Order: sequence, then C-alpha cells, then structure tokens
Amino acid sequence: MKVEQLSIFIENKSGRLAEITRILGEAGINIRALSLADTSDFGILRLIVNDVETAKRVLKDKGFTVNKTEVVAVEVPDQPGGLSTILQALDSDLINVEYMYAFVERCGGNAVIIFRFDETDKAITTLKARNFNILEGERLYGM
Repeated sequence: MKVEQLSIFIENKSGRLAEITRILGEAGINIRALSLADTSDFGILRLIVNDVETAKRVLKDKGFTVNKTEVVAVEVPDQPGGLSTILQALDSDLINVEYMYAFVERCGGNAVIIFRFDETDKAITTLKARNFNILEGERLYGM
C-alpha cells in the first residue's frame, strides 16, 4: 500500500533540474510523477519513478543528496469535491497531511494523489475503511 518516493535536494540554479532529468533519462528511468518545492537557495524534487534503486544510485553517483521515503497513492474521481472527500475522512481521524501532489491518470476519469502523512499506517487504515482505492507501487511505477 505504500509507494517509494525519492526526494532530491538541489541547488536553486539554472540547469540543475535539466541535469537530473538527463541523468535519469540516460539510465532508462521513467518519471511517473513529480513535485518541486523551492526556496531562494535550494529545492526539493520529489519523484515517483519506475526503478527507485537505480535512480537513487545514479543520482548519488553524480553527487546529489537523495532520500527514499514512503508515500501513499490514492485514486480519486477527477471531479469537483473528489479531493475534499479524502481530506474530510482524514480530518475526522485527526490525520495530518504533510504534503501532497496529484496527477491525472492517462487522461481518464481518475486522478492519483500522492500523500505524505504524519501517521501513514493510520491514514491507510482510515482510507481503506472508507473504501478509497489505494494504489500499489507496482501499478504506479508501470503506468
């Protein structure tokens, strides 16, 4: 039920993002989802990729600081109020969302939201109890 995500710390300067994507592309790594947050000095690039271990290794070999974390991918209807139903369920059990990002799956009727929670196992229990579809990593990596 948990998905592996890479967090890469990068300097906030021209060309660094292009360098990361070039390194990953040359290694045959497919980026499935991403989020980039920045400050004036550095950024955190969060990636879901098809081969986490290879991506982590090639980026570390090139001098990047890379961490692997567990997140949860939840499928939600791509319609008004879809996200709200998930957040209300989490709020009812006092689960904090540390961050999240989303993408639409193959232009279909569903969106996939990637969540990082303060209590991941509790969040999974809450979501499953309310019949939300939690995606397995293998499905997400191979989309």
